[in-house]
Amino acid sequence: MDLGLVGKIALVAASSKGLGRASAEAMAQEGAKVTICARDEAALNKARDEMAAATGADILAVTADMTRAEDITNVVQKTVDEFGGLHILVCNAGGPPAGYFPDFDDEQWQAAFNLSMMSTVRLIRAALPHMQAAKWGRVINITSLSVKEPLDNLILSNSIRAAVHGLAKTLSAQVGKDGITINNVMPGYTQTDRINQLVAVNAQKSGKTEDEIIAGMAAPIPVGRIGQPDEFGALVAFLASEKASYINGTSIPVDGGVIKAAF
Repeated sequence: MDLGLVGKIALVAASSKGLGRASAEAMAQEGAKVTICARDEAALNKARDEMAAATGADILAVTADMTRAEDITNVVQKTVDEFGGLHILVCNAGGPPAGYFPDFDDEQWQAAFNLSMMSTVRLIRAALPHMQAAKWGRVINITSLSVKEPLDNLILSNSIRAAVHGLAKTLSAQVGKDGITINNVMPGYTQTDRINQLVAVNAQKSGKTEDEIIAGMAAPIPVGRIGQPDEFGALVAFLASEKASYINGTSIPVDGGVIKAAF
């Protein structure tokens, strides 16, 4: 299927590894020009070189921290300066730390809000005028299955990512007339550094081995395993495409069927 991404310009936040990188690479494979960004310049440049070699696409790497408003403005502007516009935005940032309600003070709550919510607000705010000028745009927010079914030790993520969904649903109704769609993608357990970190935390707290924790994660998943990043990236590329023009204001899980809620 031709997704119609040839020549489209995409910006994927926090994309030197994990789900962000998988999303960027999937769109690059379809012919999009892609900006990737992350805090670690060496890792980012390595990802750019590997992605360009694998796909033949134009890849721009810009060092940026999603907790810094000025970095977000800069990465959007550099994308427009380099490629001449911006059509696709994938909002992504590392998740807040795991823990329970008593573990976090006001400062930690505010830091989590800045990371997960305000990075999305700032990215969309900077990108939207360019999409409106083009009369075409796609915004895809990477969130978590915890929005649908909260996870016991992720109170920061459970609380704040839900706000991202509220933002997306509200804004999707306001900009649809401009040819812009806004959707959320909710990854389940996927083999990324984030999952590895959570596994390590859970293993330490429970006294189980990391292999036992991973097996426990996979056990309730109907497909019998945790996911791979490229399986997630495929959906992001589709939602970014011309083919997905009538999908707007939705939240789609990529979780192997583990969410039990019917709606």
